[in-house]
Amino acid sequence: MAYLAPLHQPSSVRHAIRLSFLAPDSPDLIVAKSNRLDIYTPHPQQPDQHILHHSQSLYGKVTMLEKLRPASCPTDHLFVGTDQYHYFTLSWDSTRRELKTEKAYVDVAEKAARDSQTGDRVHIDPTARFMALECYEGVVNVVPIAHAGKGKRKVEEAAEYGELLDPVPVRIPEMFVKSSGFLHKRSGGGKLPNPELALLFEDQVAGNKVRLKVRELDFTPSLRPQEEPPTVEMEKGRDVQGDVELGATFLIPLPPPMYGMLIVGETSISYVDEWDYRIAATEPLDEATIFVAWCQVDEQRYCLADDYGRLYLLFLHQDESGEYNGHTLDVLGQTSRASTLVYLDSGRIFLGSHQGDSQIIQIREQGLDVVQTFANLAPILDFTVMDMGNRSADAQVNEFSSGQARIVTGSGAYSDGSLRSVRSGVGLEDLGAIGEMGAPVSTMFALSSSKGVGYQDTLLVSLVDSTRVFKFDEAGEVEEVEAFGGSAMDQGTLYAGNLPDGRIIQVTSSAVLVVESGDSMVQDSWRPDTGVSITDVAADDTTLLISLGGASLVALDLQSSSSITEKARRTLDPADQISCIALSPDLPNTALVGFWSGSRVSTLDLTASLATVATLSLAESDPTSPTAIPRSLLTARLAPSQPPTLFIGLADGTLFTYALPPTSPFPPPHPTRNTLTIGTSQPNLVRIARTDYPSTFNLLATADLPSLLYASPEGRLISSAVTAETPSAAVPFNHPAYPSALALATGAEGEVKLALVDEERTTHIQTLSLGHTVRRIAHSLELGAFGLGTVKRTLEKGQEIVESFFRLVDEIGFAVIDQLTLKEDELVECVLACALPDGSPGGGTAERFVVGTAFLGDEDTEVARGRILVLEVTEERKIKIVVEAATRGACRCLGIVEGRVVAGLVKTVVVYALEHQATSTPTLAKVAAYRCATAPISLAVSGTTIAVADLMKSLTLLHFNPSTPSLQEIARHFDTFWSTAAAPIDTNTYLLADATGNLLLLAHDTKGYSAEDRHRLNPIAEFHLGEMVNRIVPISVTPSPSAPVVPAALLATVEGGVYVLALISPALQDPLMRLQSALVEREDSLGRIPFESWRGFRHPNSVMGVHEASAGPVRFVDSGVVERVCGMSEEALGLLVKDMGGWEGGVEGLRGLGEALRRVR
Repeated sequence: MAYLAPLHQPSSVRHAIRLSFLAPDSPDLIVAKSNRLDIYTPHPQQPDQHILHHSQSLYGKVTMLEKLRPASCPTDHLFVGTDQYHYFTLSWDSTRRELKTEKAYVDVAEKAARDSQTGDRVHIDPTARFMALECYEGVVNVVPIAHAGKGKRKVEEAAEYGELLDPVPVRIPEMFVKSSGFLHKRSGGGKLPNPELALLFEDQVAGNKVRLKVRELDFTPSLRPQEEPPTVEMEKGRDVQGDVELGATFLIPLPPPMYGMLIVGETSISYVDEWDYRIAATEPLDEATIFVAWCQVDEQRYCLADDYGRLYLLFLHQDESGEYNGHTLDVLGQTSRASTLVYLDSGRIFLGSHQGDSQIIQIREQGLDVVQTFANLAPILDFTVMDMGNRSADAQVNEFSSGQARIVTGSGAYSDGSLRSVRSGVGLEDLGAIGEMGAPVSTMFALSSSKGVGYQDTLLVSLVDSTRVFKFDEAGEVEEVEAFGGSAMDQGTLYAGNLPDGRIIQVTSSAVLVVESGDSMVQDSWRPDTGVSITDVAADDTTLLISLGGASLVALDLQSSSSITEKARRTLDPADQISCIALSPDLPNTALVGFWSGSRVSTLDLTASLATVATLSLAESDPTSPTAIPRSLLTARLAPSQPPTLFIGLADGTLFTYALPPTSPFPPPHPTRNTLTIGTSQPNLVRIARTDYPSTFNLLATADLPSLLYASPEGRLISSAVTAETPSAAVPFNHPAYPSALALATGAEGEVKLALVDEERTTHIQTLSLGHTVRRIAHSLELGAFGLGTVKRTLEKGQEIVESFFRLVDEIGFAVIDQLTLKEDELVECVLACALPDGSPGGGTAERFVVGTAFLGDEDTEVARGRILVLEVTEERKIKIVVEAATRGACRCLGIVEGRVVAGLVKTVVVYALEHQATSTPTLAKVAAYRCATAPISLAVSGTTIAVADLMKSLTLLHFNPSTPSLQEIARHFDTFWSTAAAPIDTNTYLLADATGNLLLLAHDTKGYSAEDRHRLNPIAEFHLGEMVNRIVPISVTPSPSAPVVPAALLATVEGGVYVLALISPALQDPLMRLQSALVEREDSLGRIPFESWRGFRHPNSVMGVHEASAGPVRFVDSGVVERVCGMSEEALGLLVKDMGGWEGGVEGLRGLGEALRRVR
């Protein structure tokens, strides 16, 4: 019933690691973002920058990363652990260019053990013999690492060296371990000492006192490995002597020759001696802080990051024997708040952040420089959809991908807090404007004014009845020239280009002219017979193909330096009118011709009087269809590993693609095609050379919805809309001042400009850094502004000071206009933009912002207090309080119903009316109330129905009767559900999200047989997203009648992901779910984790808090699964269709459905 697709992948970074993964000596960086692994490599031309090499999702949220190097493998392997206790190692398959699972463990979860309260940890001891996994309180899973034994191990067994063996669980009495790590030990003699694991933990028996324990790991291999496992004991242990700071956060084991370890706390850093395990030295910090991450730079230097976004350099001093002799801690500068630090090389550090942008930091003397930034939307606390663009009845379903929709998010936290405008698509960066032509531009051409120039310095712009020429000097300055050699400036130009000798050829409707820019004379010409006009032109380096009135074809030889010669001519049958023609270097001595009748494209032989070689029918079911007419033809190689592709644009905006075989384009049987829908009008195609792969191209399709076509790293064709006004013409223009630029013409006045176009779809983010947590956001279209509820945290003399504000931000300039500071210990909880009565005699309304707040630390009453503020924005764009009302409980959420404010207070839903006793003294009057189970966490209003998401007790529907007025419960979901957000997505259908990452669709049966049936909300679909949803915003679009899915809501998560939830067309619900099941059965997933265990609904009422998954999603379809049909081979799709018992439209119909679904995002 529901289809879920990501618009913006999660961008929060909590784990990262540097290793040689892709090649033996490659300095690769692997970053975990929720359930994705991104592999970054240094940029070939800019080594201080990193570029994304590969990205792949897995069925689980990554909680730990570590590297291994088996002796038989020249590259490192990656060890991955997930939130559902799946563990596996990955390697890079350079042949298939994808991740490969080397070894996977069956779930080693202890059902009776409690999850680790301080996060999962993984350590490898310095001798590389053991790996320790800490996922449960009081349990350490020890994983032996195969190593060479003594004596007579066979040489062929060396392939096992470095491999992980089966885990052995060991119980320890230490609970609530804050930090741990293996210590470096001195080796005496030939035998390696037993590893020692240091545990920093809170002793709850001793009043939460922090203690440090060092335990020895004693491993005994099994004498009968096939029958019984080895044994591991950690009974031997020593308490570290001395008082450990209560605010100690983590340990840093020191390498040789210093040994020992450091205890990093909030007010001091202590050194623990390796011999006596006592705190030998403690040095206080200059200023108290909370450290959150660290990494080692070298033997003496470490980088530390604190909770306030500061980066420190810790330098360890050594005495003459190399022993620890004190340390120095210096502040390097301000960064994002770090979640993880990874040292790269040459003083560069990768800083991964959950609540700010991730960065690459270059350490310099007494400071730092940010050399690269990776945008991060996490955590998205709230968001709003500014607009969904304009659409026609037959336009694409998805608006966000088209770049027309604009999502504005409240992202980050505290000093990293920001307001971000998000669009997804192919971006255009304007380089400069040439000006308006005064009429629509038909086409444009980029030329070199002479052979000696060596680059394109001339832009020829063709209008309907004239031609204009613009010349650029070396600095990029442009001027229009009145004459350009002997070119015909009083006619529109159908084609213009440079000949091999540098001369310029111009084709108009009446002639073919050869000119030079410095000579006003026409050097050569060719003209059709009297009364015949040139209607279409195609050219390559050797041939010019001309269509005369759509009835005949002439091929002209361009290789001769003396004159234009005719080398072939063919007059077609009167019924065969030409609709388009093309020449391509991918098809030597071949012409492509499309016809108005028969919906067909033919190949003609240029060496044999344009004889027909083969014909391809485009609409076999209905050749007379007026929309199945080929209107543009082009061939291009989009991926270096793929053959060239033929693109055929039809009059209705459809684009057919065919992979060209090595011989003729259309040998029988006809090649299989893919189908894309670019827009509703014919797409004109422009090739744009790629910079990363020679002889490969992207395609710009200029239609009513302009799109860029490019190949993914796997060779899959991707279509993405361009975030720009619809261009009427485009041409690549490569000038030294504007390298790799694109000339674009748009609008009825023919505005021409130069721009850079992205090579693939990206998320375009405009950021307003606020330095506050944007807790709530509301957009007022009438006021042209955002209302933000923000929280600011500062540190002064070791004291945290928290303030809260309401801020007004302009929607266009993204600038703060005004702000209102709330009272001391008052925090903003919710913000709403709505129309409320203005007290005028005519009963008019005015746009207002409504703010709900809560007071902290209230000791005078048993419940938290709060306020509701109604704010006006004056003509001077200043904030003015219209009315304020105190509430007994914190105001957690707000809505508007029948012109009244509905507020979710603690255990109560209250409806307020804004009453004007006098025009200048309005008040908020309580008119209705409803008692909740615990606390309303989200309100969603649809007409007079209010959906209340309760913190613990799922969803309740209330009916508001404005005439009484009163609130009445009409339906409820009778289950425990830790709700986070809710929204109506269809008639009597609601979407609910919970704290464990579940999504639940609930249906209200208003026509049920009994009152009990009508009072119950029934679950109709279940899905595990794996990310906690903070906000759900329903959207309304008008899709085409044949759309497979209809977008219904946007979701934003804590991990920075933005998703679209769509309702599946009733006719496709069962086929899509069967397709998903069939694809999953054929999948070899990373880590061999079952799809069902990841996407299955996780029940929160399981024993000991272990959220067990159901048997897969229920009536939910995952876009990541079904979209795989777009990249599958013809043979694989054929087998899939056969195993499913057939598919409407066969292989082509299935692939077309995949393309249609992919366009949703």
